Amino acid sequence: MRGRLLPALAATALLLAAAQAVAGEAVLVPNRVIYPGETVEAEALKTVILAEGKVAPEGAVVALTDLEGKVARRTLLPGRYVKVNALREAYLVEKGVPVEMVFVSGGLSISATAVSLQAGAAGDMVKLRNADSGKIVSGIVMADGTVRVGG
Repeated sequence: MRGRLLPALAATALLLAAAQAVAGEAVLVPNRVIYPGETVEAEALKTVILAEGKVAPEGAVVALTDLEGKVARRTLLPGRYVKVNALREAYLVEKGVPVEMVFVSGGLSISATAVSLQAGAAGDMVKLRNADSGKIVSGIVMADGTVRVGG
């Protein structure tokens, strides 16, 4: 029985793939309202196969990896395409929250506490206020949530 089942499953998978290719492109759309600032999760999305001859509009997200973990910039409505520019990376640094700023030059590393004046994701330039001196500096948000300044 098992020997007959595997080829049947493989044939079914091939038929499904062929049907999708004939029917059209697969796109991801929200299955519920996703509000601005909300993190997009896989459970909030569904796959829709477009009608034959239709293609997703320019800039529409078609892969789960392009959506999952991102944050909505604006309201995403159920059944509507999600455009790339409607999403952003999650902020690692929040406005008004203390962060560690780090200065590195050669073998020298200096760290201090600062208050972020802007929110930012990894790679974003943000302004900080040094907690000790009150001086305002700019730095780049690192993947670990610290902010690299100077050098």
